[in-house]
Amino acid sequence: MKTPTPPTRIVIVGGGAGGLELATRLGDTLGRKGRAEVTLIERGRTHFWKPHLHELAAGTVDLDVHELDYLAQSHWHGFKYRYGEMVGLDRGAREVLVGPVTDEAGDEIVPARRIGYDLLVLAIGSQVNDFGTPGVAEHAIALDSTRQADRFHRRLVNAFLRAHAQSGPLEPGQLDVAIVGAGATGVELSAELHKSTRELVSYSLDNIDPDKHIRLHLIEASPRILPALPERISAAARRMLDDLGVEVHCDARVAEVLPKAVRLADGRTIEAEMVVWAAGVKAAPFLAQLGLAVNPLNQIQVDGQLRSPDDPCIYALGDCAAAAWAGHEGRNVPPRAQAAHQQAMYLVKALRRRLAGRDSPPWRYRDFGSLVSLGEYTTVGNLMGNFVGGNLWLEGLFARWMYQSLYKMHEVALHGWWRTALTTLARLIAAQTEPRVKLH
Repeated sequence: MKTPTPPTRIVIVGGGAGGLELATRLGDTLGRKGRAEVTLIERGRTHFWKPHLHELAAGTVDLDVHELDYLAQSHWHGFKYRYGEMVGLDRGAREVLVGPVTDEAGDEIVPARRIGYDLLVLAIGSQVNDFGTPGVAEHAIALDSTRQADRFHRRLVNAFLRAHAQSGPLEPGQLDVAIVGAGATGVELSAELHKSTRELVSYSLDNIDPDKHIRLHLIEASPRILPALPERISAAARRMLDDLGVEVHCDARVAEVLPKAVRLADGRTIEAEMVVWAAGVKAAPFLAQLGLAVNPLNQIQVDGQLRSPDDPCIYALGDCAAAAWAGHEGRNVPPRAQAAHQQAMYLVKALRRRLAGRDSPPWRYRDFGSLVSLGEYTTVGNLMGNFVGGNLWLEGLFARWMYQSLYKMHEVALHGWWRTALTTLARLIAAQTEPRVKLH
């Protein structure tokens, strides 16, 4: 009697936007049919859409409302979830090395393991790049994870409660925030904080004058904010930030982060109670130790099919992949959510074709433009390429709807249309009975 062929083991490391979308789609199409054993390795227990981290930090989004449990998602969509962090790779044995997981008390939850694979997809994402700047690790907060964003929000609320309770006058810089890096995250966070801090004050914190006691500093080493985006978007965002009173410092390189201040290379010091570091990204350092070709940012070099040239059984997507941008000589695809989504959808088809013994055409990035949200004030950006047949400038309400639709596309990829619609409706109803900003 012929022994049945075991299903192909597809292991995905990283449950960010691209990794979770890929695991969900492959689980639905291959896992449920027994054609593949799909496994997701993720060091967190819940998923949160990373472009919303600035809203979580400002308190305008509630983590409990928007997070998704990996274990439940795996149960609903036919893949396996393995709790833990990748720490190494045995390419000879085709095994992912996963470190042990412990709780707050140091007790082991899950032991170290080896998880075998036939095809491996690395979707580990990125982390903030501090460029070796002194004091960043000790005194600044990055926004790489929900834990960091929640930590910043708690510090923000505590600073306001402390200021409200004190008997004497507020000290200079006591409620100031310095944001280093005026990319999309830094610009969006500054606008979101302008709104949320005023909401906080409106809850009877009557000894705090927002215009007098709250200063937001946005610090950028380049000549303009949003340096990676078209100049028109940068100029529109700058005008809005100026109108809001955000103090923008361009051509300002940070030399050191101090306990309650930022020292610039030109000798100036900007006092701030809290410092957020949002300047630059890089991939996890351990990726450079796997024996695969990487670039200076530790991103894995991939070919046109998103495979490592050193091992055709290993793929990479999202921020940890260095994929050449066709038509842009010498440039890689930018680390954006839309790129991770497109790569995940490509690999859904490419891996299915590979299991069927067929080759796939090269992946090509389609740039649909860029949108930057300035909270409830406005949204600016452009839509381009095949999406509109050209380059369309957007600003205001319609741009905001388009910005929000990016998150809805992600939810649809994970849940389908009906559940996304019902979840959205439930959030809208619940929002009518909740404070507009998280107060704890």
